[in-house]
Amino acid sequence: MYIENIKLEGFRNYDKEETEFHKNINIITGENAQGKTNLLESIYFTSFGKSFRAGRDREMIGFGKDYCRVSALYVKDDEKEIEKEKVDIALSKDGRKAAQIDGRNIERISELISDYYSVIFSPEDLKIVKDEPEKRRKFIDGELCQLSFSYFNALTNYKKILSQRNSYLKEDNIDDSLLSVWDESLSEEGSKIIVSRKAFIERLSKISEEIHSNITDGKEKPEIEYDSNIPFSENKDEVKEIFLERLKDSREKDIYNGNTASGPHKDDIEIKIKGKSTRKFASQGQQRTVALSLKLAEIELIKEEKGDYPILLLDDVFSELDEGRQRYLVDYLEMMQVFITAAEIPEKILKTFPESKKIVVKEGKIINY
Repeated sequence: MYIENIKLEGFRNYDKEETEFHKNINIITGENAQGKTNLLESIYFTSFGKSFRAGRDREMIGFGKDYCRVSALYVKDDEKEIEKEKVDIALSKDGRKAAQIDGRNIERISELISDYYSVIFSPEDLKIVKDEPEKRRKFIDGELCQLSFSYFNALTNYKKILSQRNSYLKEDNIDDSLLSVWDESLSEEGSKIIVSRKAFIERLSKISEEIHSNITDGKEKPEIEYDSNIPFSENKDEVKEIFLERLKDSREKDIYNGNTASGPHKDDIEIKIKGKSTRKFASQGQQRTVALSLKLAEIELIKEEKGDYPILLLDDVFSELDEGRQRYLVDYLEMMQVFITAAEIPEKILKTFPESKKIVVKEGKIINY
């Protein structure tokens, strides 16, 4: 799968721009604050219906504009036949979002996620290992939402219920029977999340361990485990009951603090090298190798599940990796469509790329070479 072309209207600092892409490597260069990352964001927008950046969706609408629109032509080539599909997605300042696939309105953005998949890899992802648990949960959820429509629904429902429960906990007079309704719903959706995450981490662990071993010439092999806030059981119904009991036990504490102390929103991933925590004891180089291994394993999982590689978005990552890791990453690029943003890429690395297209972005204008 790859994107053949894209049209932008009112998106970030782009007024009206259109460009064709290479089916393999696209190198996007330019000075800082010209719109390189914005171009990657527009591609991500057509597969997720949202931005990979923090902030509100409406921030993607250009200054002085009432709306933004992105149209992308996706090509699915399974060697037997080529299928092209046009994805249009528009966003207005009042928060309304509309999406179409080949002119057909879609009711749920999740339809995009299940059909068009991309992976973003930025300097922030290199902090997955050493930063707070929220970064690792976001990494897990982003991948699982692409792999499983049911997980996307469970996570969406869980977040909504958790927000409602936390709001209710802050009220003056709490009705235990009403709180029990929230607890029942939260434990139902939460148990689905926990079981899915556990299975995902086991698959991710096997692939990333092999990749990590290859990068380090067999010198290191990380151990990756799911650190669940709720005691785990293979049976979803048992997990639900355990979670429900935990919510009852912590009810007084939750009411006092005004938030929910237990649940998958508190989960983490435990990563170790030679029995020691990579977050606490690994060098920066080791941490970045683990992060790279996790992202490449994410790509392999999508290929394994969907039968095709995702579109890979590399946002200024090369400057953060040493030469050895750069070369290992380059070896992966021949298998999928890749977009690379960078102020500049070392000439010796450029020479190792397969056939590619160079795009220069200047003040929201796309210049093709």
